[in-house]
Amino acid sequence: MEHPRRRLLMNTLFGAGLLGLRSLATGIPISILANPRRALAGPTPTPTPSAAQYIILSTSAEGDPLNCNAPGTYLDPGIAHPMAPTMAPTPITLGGTSHLAARPWSMLPRALLDRTCFFHHATYSVVHSDEQRVLALNGHTLDNEMLVSLLAAELAPRLGTIQPAPIVLGPRNTSESVVFQRQPQPIMAPTALALLLGRPTGPIGQLTALRDRDLNRLNALIRCEGTPAQAAFIDQYARSQSQVRAVSEDLLSVLQGIRDDGVEAQILAAVTLIRMNVAPVISLNIPFGGDNHGDTGLMKEATQTVSGVASLGTLWSTLVAHGLQDRVSFLSLNVFGRTMSTANTMAGRAHNANHHVAMMFGAPFAASVIGGVEPMQTDYGAMSIDPATGRGIPGGRGEIAFDDTLSSMAVTFGRGVGVAAPFLEQHILGGAPVAAALATG
Repeated sequence: MEHPRRRLLMNTLFGAGLLGLRSLATGIPISILANPRRALAGPTPTPTPSAAQYIILSTSAEGDPLNCNAPGTYLDPGIAHPMAPTMAPTPITLGGTSHLAARPWSMLPRALLDRTCFFHHATYSVVHSDEQRVLALNGHTLDNEMLVSLLAAELAPRLGTIQPAPIVLGPRNTSESVVFQRQPQPIMAPTALALLLGRPTGPIGQLTALRDRDLNRLNALIRCEGTPAQAAFIDQYARSQSQVRAVSEDLLSVLQGIRDDGVEAQILAAVTLIRMNVAPVISLNIPFGGDNHGDTGLMKEATQTVSGVASLGTLWSTLVAHGLQDRVSFLSLNVFGRTMSTANTMAGRAHNANHHVAMMFGAPFAASVIGGVEPMQTDYGAMSIDPATGRGIPGGRGEIAFDDTLSSMAVTFGRGVGVAAPFLEQHILGGAPVAAALATG
């Protein structure tokens, strides 16, 4: 007898009747499998290309110091950086402009850097428990919905995913949380996913049998009630047995390689879930120094910046290996950044409400540094922004005011992942898209 929790997880991942798994096995959209008679009764549908992107989100309630060593933070000598040789200031070219950044950023593949944007903004919070509030743009979204929740609901039907709700990956004790339409989403450990799906006798191992059953049913229906055009339509989607067997073997190999719940396992699980078309947004956590109040010499920050950037490189190479580099966009958005001035980093960094860097990459984004840093209060904060050029404008003279930089980042990312401007204008208050951050301008 099937274990109730296992059955619940299967239904969560693949929907009632395991439609998502059957779509993976056949290559045929869920909408057709769910009601083939209705789908075949109307005009033969025509596949249409979509600019919609899957999203991988990295978020942290600890507030990593990623903001302190990214491009755009080396223009003022009053900003403190780790002295470790691995973090030496190094030139990095983005969009034809040379910037200084911590050395690890310069080691990312050129193909990735050519579609990477570093967006300087503020989160206006210094409280760890405000992560959900910051992800909802501090009250600047309609009904206080999280940014990724808004984007997921809009992208899901265009991507044809099994569920609209994001999936949150991480260890069972993770503090990160994502809310979708007022419902907190459960944390899924990569090891639990591997245990559920990674057995050769499990659901992934049965893809060929699922494919044969559904295609036999569809072909029988078409013979009785369909047309040659409808038969051709099904044929253009349908995977062959050899294709399904290759998909099954590849997925099993990946899942069986997940042995813990660390960052690399989260990356493998995230890409696997996207390959199975489970959800439009997958959340994970790539550490960049954590809550480093007592980080004397900023050694933890240096170590985790090196490992964090390496993890981004792993994510990129994994996407490329599966042909997803043009279908998936990445966003890092934490609860706050860290203090930056040399006077405020004697034994580590404190919370900074006024500066954070959202690092985003994907085919829709241009290599760029948006905004900048200037002295603010007793530390540093994000500049206002020129929406046309993306330059930081000191003294608050930019068209995108300091108070709108978070919303501006969100709108820009939303435009990049393929969400229409009217939807973003209706659901996100304030902020304007920054053309320089987008590949299409």
